Amino acid sequence: MPSEIRTVQQSGALTGAARLAHYARLKNSRKRREKLIELVLLLTACVSVFTTIGIVYILVKESVVFFAEVPISQFLTDTQWTPLFSDAHFGIWVLMSGTITSSLVALCVAIPLGTLIAIYLSEFAGHRKREVLKPILEILSGIPTIIYGYFALLFVTPLIQKIYPGLPSFNILSAGLVMGIMIIPYVSSLAEDAMRAVPMSLREGSYAMGGTRLQTSLRVVVPAATSGIASAYILGISRAVGETMILAVAAGMQPNLTFNPLEPAATITAYIVQVALGDLPHGSVGYQTIFAAGLSLMALTLFFNLVGHWMRRRFREVY
Repeated sequence: MPSEIRTVQQSGALTGAARLAHYARLKNSRKRREKLIELVLLLTACVSVFTTIGIVYILVKESVVFFAEVPISQFLTDTQWTPLFSDAHFGIWVLMSGTITSSLVALCVAIPLGTLIAIYLSEFAGHRKREVLKPILEILSGIPTIIYGYFALLFVTPLIQKIYPGLPSFNILSAGLVMGIMIIPYVSSLAEDAMRAVPMSLREGSYAMGGTRLQTSLRVVVPAATSGIASAYILGISRAVGETMILAVAAGMQPNLTFNPLEPAATITAYIVQVALGDLPHGSVGYQTIFAAGLSLMALTLFFNLVGHWMRRRFREVY
């Protein structure tokens, strides 16, 4: 009898040990799967980082070749941009002025209208109106930019010429206005999402204090959503700076050093398209200008992003 009890105890101990070993194997297998999934997610997250590093590497590598032929002082101080002429000049501020001016005109349209639309969709529109208006608004972002370009050239420019009869057929103003209309969905959609993420308790507290819907929207919801709204503005700025076809069609692609939106001008992106589709031989100084211009455009975009990030942190600390 004692021997049978001892046998049962031993078999139970073996069963318990086998169970523990099985659990240990399952635990180790789960850890390996989690590590594998974590590695896959890390590599996926690094795709954008590696892509950015590759773009910067190509731009810097090719720009070094360009600056070996053209002094960087001439690149930053010359007031003419004629790299394809026999009397070549390489003043990047000619293209930079057109890019900045067109972007400012577009942002003067997109930021106010996009913010007001976001406030209406978030705080005033009912569920049915929002479900109808928001998809219709976002259709604007799906229209090809070349269509916007011809819309600016053939419709907006003649309309403005009725107010300013001396307005050239190609000008920054009409291109910038249409570009601002195109950017509105980007600003309004992200800003509206940020406002809807504000807790309802903040709105209810404002209503309890006697605030109207407009006061609650402007003094409670918008300050609370400042971080998300700033992100929408940053996206709008980046979209405006990087736009190509609207400006290539409607702005004229004439390299003038001007900040007057009533005049034609060339932008960095339009010039890159012009040269990339031309017959310049690879490796020539004229062809290398597109990499120097692209590096300048990336530096300009980085500057706007840093300013937007600083403003977002500043307002976040205030509110």
